[in-house]
Amino acid sequence: MSLFGEHAAGWLAIGLLGAATDRARRRDWLVATAGVAAAHGASIAVKRVVRRPRPDDPSVQVLVGTPSKLSFPSAHATSTTAAAVLFGRLLRRPLVPAVVPLMALSRMVLGVHYPSDVVAGSALGAAVAVVSRWLGRTRSEKRTSR
Repeated sequence: MSLFGEHAAGWLAIGLLGAATDRARRRDWLVATAGVAAAHGASIAVKRVVRRPRPDDPSVQVLVGTPSKLSFPSAHATSTTAAAVLFGRLLRRPLVPAVVPLMALSRMVLGVHYPSDVVAGSALGAAVAVVSRWLGRTRSEKRTSR
């Protein structure tokens, strides 16, 4: 899961696959994928402002490499939550309970995040997903009213 979520790459690939295979809703898939990318970018921006270091305790064995030493919020939890909300809506499947807890737990088990990092990341991902859906719907409505 860690590798899949790195830089949101796995979620972005799924979004692009959806856009390539679901021609009738290509725009919806691209908007959702852009939302996942925006969520990931938002988490990186918050990390750089907050600058909270990752857990560093001799009793915690870190089991994976990380692209930075910054911890808050978890970018994996952010992009996973955004993807679960946005793609779940397109697939008409409840993805949030299926994937978000697993990704959040994996980040803590791997020793690279505190619980508050993954909770904040999930909240940020959900917020960006809601805004992305609203912006996508707003632009779509403007086009159809012309």
